[in-house]
Amino acid sequence: MTALLEIRDLTTAFPGEDRLLKAVDGVSFSLQKGEVLCLVGESGCGKSMTALSILRLVPSPGSIIGGEVLFDGRDLMTMSAEDMRLIRGDRISMVFQEPMSALNPVFTLGDQVSEVLRVHKGMNHKEALLKATQLLGQVSIPDPERRAGEYPHQMSGGMQQRALIAMAMACEPDLLIADEPTTALDVTVQAQILRLMEGLIRGRDRSLLLITHDLGVVAEVADRVCVMYAGVIVEISPVKPLFAQPEHPYTMGLMASLPLAGQKHFHPIPGSVPDLADVPSGCRFHPRCPRAQEVCARDEPELVEKGGRAVRCYFPGKEYEHLERASIGV
Repeated sequence: MTALLEIRDLTTAFPGEDRLLKAVDGVSFSLQKGEVLCLVGESGCGKSMTALSILRLVPSPGSIIGGEVLFDGRDLMTMSAEDMRLIRGDRISMVFQEPMSALNPVFTLGDQVSEVLRVHKGMNHKEALLKATQLLGQVSIPDPERRAGEYPHQMSGGMQQRALIAMAMACEPDLLIADEPTTALDVTVQAQILRLMEGLIRGRDRSLLLITHDLGVVAEVADRVCVMYAGVIVEISPVKPLFAQPEHPYTMGLMASLPLAGQKHFHPIPGSVPDLADVPSGCRFHPRCPRAQEVCARDEPELVEKGGRAVRCYFPGKEYEHLERASIGV
């Protein structure tokens, strides 16, 4: 497979009182053509900021301070602002997390979807509005002719999310970035939205970067998974091996915390994601890790690739389970 997107050592930071706070710290991964890649992790780990960094939409006072983002061989970080504006919404589109925040409340859905076509495809108002109405129908919005003349507040959350997807897919982008697209939707609508996005990607040589904290969503749609913790990637794996045998203790903790049918007790990961102003030395997960040893607190491990997978840990995999058992007195 050919890489459509290749991120190398991407670093995004915000000014702190006495130093830069790195929300994305040396992140590297690739996304192949025709692939669905899921970026997972707890809230606050840097997933959304990674997506915004790819599109150079980091909110002020944050800034991208290092790294490369190669899209179809071109580095987005060195492009002019005008060239980036032409790529956003055309070859790369994003479905944002909160549809009510992403949609303009004073314009109709038809106007908002058709604007993308007018800007990037040079359509006149009538042509763009007709195409926008067709797109609303393709994303399963009922009675699209009527809905095209309505405003966002007149629709349910699921319809608003579908409208965002229609807007994102209007120019048939090579890369779709979806940031928590099923958050706050009921289970039935979640499934519909996921099937819709997957159907727009599969078989068309397009790629999807799906950002989520929902491992059920990951299991359903992903080809590969990047697990993120405190601004860094800690594990990269094809989806089936990841669920069958996670390598990083953080990934294991995520799997163990999943609720199962008939389960009486939950197994949450102790502690919380560290504050950017107080990132631990060494491995960032070591204060919460049952396998942590002296070296984990002293030196940060590298992301080591082996057999199509990559893990950032001194004691990965099942061969070190005795450390975990010993730590809890088993």
